[in-house]
Amino acid sequence: MYAVMETGGHQYRVSPGEELLVEKVAGDPGSEVSLAEVLMVVKDSGDVLVGTPYVAGACAVATVVGQERGPKILVFKYKPKSNYRRRRGHRQDLTRIRVERIELVDTADA
Repeated sequence: MYAVMETGGHQYRVSPGEELLVEKVAGDPGSEVSLAEVLMVVKDSGDVLVGTPYVAGACAVATVVGQERGPKILVFKYKPKSNYRRRRGHRQDLTRIRVERIELVDTADA
C-alpha cells in the first residue's frame, strides 16, 4: 500500500516504514503527526482511490524523527554597469519523519 500526499507545497509518494525529509512540521522528536492531505491511495489489492483534490477519510500517520536545517542557499542579485549587488543567504527548516501507517476510513459504507 502506498499513497501520494502533499505537505509544505510538495507532493511525496510514501509507504509505511519510509523515512523522508519534508518542510517543517510542528512536533517534537518522537511525537506522532497526522498528514491529512492525501491525494491518492493505492491499496495492496490494486484498488486506486483518487481524491478531488483529497481522498476523503484518508491520512498518513508519521512519527517525527528530528528537526533539521537544509543546506545554505546563496541568493545573489546583480545588475551590470550600475554597481548593484545584493547577497543574501537562506536555510530552510526541515523535519525528518517516518511514515508509520496509512489510515483509510471507508466512506462508502457510511
